[in-house]
Amino acid sequence: MAMKITEDCTNCAACEPECPREAISEGDEIFVIDAVKCTECVDDGGPQCVEVCPVDCIVKA
Repeated sequence: MAMKITEDCTNCAACEPECPREAISEGDEIFVIDAVKCTECVDDGGPQCVEVCPVDCIVKA
């Protein structure tokens, strides 16, 4: 399973450097998560991106 960034994303970029798998990148309008690379940080105590998102726009896909 992977995480997904919703349209509520404000493009703050807080999530991108927190991803240990480099699965987050800037999309056309909002940041996006590569589902192939995303592991929901199961080995890192849970989704790191969710912890730093100020608008809670990252959800399970």
